[in-house]
Amino acid sequence: MQLLQNKVALITGATRGIGRGIALNFAQNGANIAFTYVSSEEKAKAFEAELKALGIKAKGYKSDAGDFKAADELVNNVVAEFGTIDILVNNAGITRDTLLMRMSEQQWDEVMNANLKSVFNLTKAVQRPMLKAKKGSIINMSSVVGVKGNAGQSNYAASKAGIIGFTKSIALELGSRNIRSNAIAPGFIETEMTAALDEKVVQQWRDGIPLKRGGTTEDVANVTLFLASDMSAYVTGQCINVCGGMLT
Repeated sequence: MQLLQNKVALITGATRGIGRGIALNFAQNGANIAFTYVSSEEKAKAFEAELKALGIKAKGYKSDAGDFKAADELVNNVVAEFGTIDILVNNAGITRDTLLMRMSEQQWDEVMNANLKSVFNLTKAVQRPMLKAKKGSIINMSSVVGVKGNAGQSNYAASKAGIIGFTKSIALELGSRNIRSNAIAPGFIETEMTAALDEKVVQQWRDGIPLKRGGTTEDVANVTLFLASDMSAYVTGQCINVCGGMLT
């Protein structure tokens, strides 16, 4: 059974890592996919073709989620192309890691804009078609760092903690309209970014996790699928840690 048959999902930052895994998982479960990217059009076109090969409708949009007007325009374009938006996955994000004493105002603002303001921008825009349809699922990608903090990531941790507070507030605001809002807090997820790290360091991280392994993009995508589908019809206002027990 395809859990998202004929649903329309908008996923930000979906050409690599966790976002890519979510888009593929959703497509395999029957969802039509609109996704955003900010740099490589060639890579986006290739991913669009890969998604279409799974038998669904897919389109990539070059759009900066941190830009309020661009986010509003994106949602209008997606609705014009796909008819509606049933699921929003706010996945786009960046890091600018450094200790607070060395952190510049620009490094703080860039992370807040890309990670937190983007969630405000897209959620505000997408509530229009969701309110019209009287249903919808909004899923925001937070982080275990937003739950517990991390030295050298005060900007990132603050943005991800802000996402959790925003998620819970929107769940309270829109619950009566059958629109759900949840967050996911991934732990150490092994992607192409972590593949560039020293293997000994990566193994130390794995050893510190109760399940003794790093997470995969599929681990996060499966929880996102649950929250996007009707299987989670009575789940809203929650932050689910996908961390192998790291925060236990």
